[in-house]
Amino acid sequence: MNRPVSRRATVLYAISATCAAIGALLWARGQASSPPRVYGSYLAADGYTSSAWRVWSPAVPEARLGLYLIAAGLVLAVAARLFFVRRD
Repeated sequence: MNRPVSRRATVLYAISATCAAIGALLWARGQASSPPRVYGSYLAADGYTSSAWRVWSPAVPEARLGLYLIAAGLVLAVAARLFFVRRD
């Protein structure tokens, strides 16, 4: 008979999912921040305003930070799973 998931496991899984979701959003933002393209006389960036707000150090691009956060979320989820399975 399976025991219900403890509150600690739920909190760790929620933190892991949040970390991975933020990482995915940062990765997507880092991928989309390419220089604007020029189509004839129309600059494609005219309808798009990029945010100058930096999430992290200029030494680490947002796409790489996003991948780090996704990896951290996956590692945390696996570690929580292994820890709580072993405890049962």
